[in-house]
Amino acid sequence: MPDVTQHLQSNYWRRRLPGVALMLAVMTATIGCTLFRGPEASRLPSQHTVRRGMLEVRSDAEMADDDPRIVELHELRDEVRALLRLPEQKRPVTVYLFRDEARYTKYMEARYPNLPARRAFFIGTPGELAVYAYWGAQVREDLRHEYTHGLLHASLHHVPLWLDEGLAEYFEVIPDETGRINQDHAEGLAEMLLNGWRPDLKRLEQLDDVSEMQRADYQESWAWVHYLLNESDSSRDVVLSYLAELQSPVSPPLFATQLKAEIPYADDRLTAYITTALDTEVARVSVSRVE
Repeated sequence: MPDVTQHLQSNYWRRRLPGVALMLAVMTATIGCTLFRGPEASRLPSQHTVRRGMLEVRSDAEMADDDPRIVELHELRDEVRALLRLPEQKRPVTVYLFRDEARYTKYMEARYPNLPARRAFFIGTPGELAVYAYWGAQVREDLRHEYTHGLLHASLHHVPLWLDEGLAEYFEVIPDETGRINQDHAEGLAEMLLNGWRPDLKRLEQLDDVSEMQRADYQESWAWVHYLLNESDSSRDVVLSYLAELQSPVSPPLFATQLKAEIPYADDRLTAYITTALDTEVARVSVSRVE
């Protein structure tokens, strides 16, 4: 069988092992022909199907058409498209929901034996954009994260790694009065600032393989997205313009260069944003010590 190019995203680093959001450049299609271990391991969920536009959810556990978690994904698609001004979705996204963790793990180990243990994956191939997950306590969070990956890759020609992960982390957080703040990320970044770390988008943008990304890189990716979308109209406009460029098959210039031209000292502004707008306990303690 010929080789096919696949794009894989896992749910983010803190869920099982450090250094996540796995992306594999090339895998062979022969995986699907030789590594299944029996009918249970090889069978994808298919007993129950819910379709909502370009979203199809298949599960081996009974689910209603109006299941709130499925309805939420449809609403998330509209929110992502509206906020990011994405074009019409070019490809559908299929969500495979296994009835439990054991079934999910058995399938993933048989189908993708070289992947690390994760609660969920987004896997993109030329033939399908698919999310794999299972009905568990954190299924809502997992689906929001992985489905965001699917929406981005269904709508854009290019999705830089830092932006892909930053946006998935951003939309994973359910909107409420906190303003979509991932408290773990915010506290971690504030702690790093106290220890001398400073954001560096130019360095972050040079990472094109998740094997190069560390925990701090995922946190910084989320912070850049949160800052750009919320700090000011000018910061939001510059990232929306960049997303428009990513709709073209032509490779876009580096975003760090564009950002510097539009917002000088953006790294310093992000630093201030982390210490003020994100309102972390670490930052509050630091201020109280100075006072």
